[in-house]
Formats: sequence, C-alpha cells, structure tokens
Amino acid sequence: MIFGHSAEIQSLIIAWISVMAVVAMLCFVVSEITRNYSQVDKLWSLLPIAYGWITVASSPSPRLYIIAILITLWGLRLSYNFGRKGGYNIIPWKGEEDYRWKVMRENHVLKGRLRFGLFNFFFISLYQNILIFLFSSPLLLASLYPDKSMNVIDLAAALLMITFLITESIADDQLFKFHQIKKYGQKTGELYQESLKKGFMTEGLWRYSRHPNFASEQAIWISFYFFGVAASGKWINITIAGPLLLVLLFIGSSQLTESISIGKYPDYALYRKEIPRFIPLIFPHLRKKK
Repeated sequence: MIFGHSAEIQSLIIAWISVMAVVAMLCFVVSEITRNYSQVDKLWSLLPIAYGWITVASSPSPRLYIIAILITLWGLRLSYNFGRKGGYNIIPWKGEEDYRWKVMRENHVLKGRLRFGLFNFFFISLYQNILIFLFSSPLLLASLYPDKSMNVIDLAAALLMITFLITESIADDQLFKFHQIKKYGQKTGELYQESLKKGFMTEGLWRYSRHPNFASEQAIWISFYFFGVAASGKWINITIAGPLLLVLLFIGSSQLTESISIGKYPDYALYRKEIPRFIPLIFPHLRKKK
C-alpha cells in the first residue's frame, strides 16, 4: 500500500476507493439515462466532505478535525453557489447542466452517442472522481501521523485556505449578481455597467484575473496539500498529484470557456490580452499605460 501497511489505513483506503467507484458508476449510468452530464458537478463539493469525515471516524486527531471542518466549509459554500444557479433539483438527477457539456457534445470529435458515452465514462464520470480522490488525499497522509503535533505549516495552510475561500466567495457572488442583472435587468444603482455593455464580467475581481473564482479554487487545494506536508514532514510527497492535476483541469476548462466567450463577445479577445488568466494583475492601471 502506498500510504502504509496498517490494517486501519488499508481499511480506510478501501473505504475511499469503494465510495469513489460507486459514485463514478452512478454518475455514468444516471447521466447516460437522463442525458444530463452534470452529475459529477453535483457531487464535486460533497465528496471531499465525505472523505474528510470518513477519515476522522477512522483515525481521529486534532489535525484531521480541523482539516475536515475546513473542507466542510469549502463544500457547503460551493454547494450553495451551485444550488443558487439551479444546479440542484428536488429530483436528484435533474438540475441545470453545465453549458460546456453541450458544447462538447457538439464537437465533431465527440459527436455521437457512442463516442460521447466513452468520453462520459472515462473523463466525466471516472477521471473526475479519481481527481477528487487525489486532491483530497492529504487527508490519508495526515491520518498516518495521528500523534504528530500541529505546527506552523498547519497554521499557514489553514489561513491560506480561509483566505482563498473568502476570495472565491467574493468572486462567485460578483459573477452571480452580474448574471442575474444581465438576465433580469438592472434594478438599482449602476452595478457592473461596463461589464453589461461588453456582455461578460470585467469588474470586481475580474479586473485583476480573468478567472478569480477558478484561481481561488486551485489555490485552496494547493494550500490543502500542505496539511500532508505538515503531518509527514515531506515537502514533496505523492499527494502532490492531486493539486497538479487539478491545475491542468482548470487550464483546459478555462480554455474551453474562453473559446466560447471569444465567439460570443467581440471585446473578449482584447480583455484576454490585457488581464492574466489566473494569477492576479495587482495594478491593472499600470498595464493600460504601457
């Protein structure tokens, strides 16, 4: 076993793998039947919470309790944001589908029930569940060291996670309000007038980054990795695969999102040249003067 040979750790890993396998198969079957391919999206914010508290129940320690609480805060906030956009429905398999899956279905490479079905199985349902497992895996590493005292690295990881939870909350709230105004019309004030004219968000945190919500999400899980560092004392360990693969996923996801935006909004190409994708431009006015 990668994380050790004790019976407790082996049982814990088996429990994680069982959850992942069952959820991946359910997501595949349900999405193929309903043709709504956002089933993994519904569970993205919930599975790390499950992994967190399964781990605490198996190997309780102060570090793991703190980690599980932080993951729970992250998951509840993300679930709230997903829910208010219509992602959840009283009928579990219904709810708004991510518009990017429709775009992918119409791609000539994936077009057709068989080809998109294979894409659904291997990427949407299986790979994304494996990815959730991997970026949550510092929990498993921390469970190997239940007696290891908390240290300054734990404190830094916790503070960074909280900071990026706040920035992600602000970014998501700004984007949600923009889309509500865009859809239903401006009710009060002059909020996001520049963005409304262009058709896409350029104000608030979007003045500094083209995807501040995506950037914050990546930063949350990069910060989370350091709980495993704090517990193991190893700056580079196997759980680094999770945040690295997550970053790659967001690079691909943002490229797809931006290709759609460029086709819809004439000003988006210029915005993309002026504003960084993820890492914020701290002084945007200086870029404009160059």
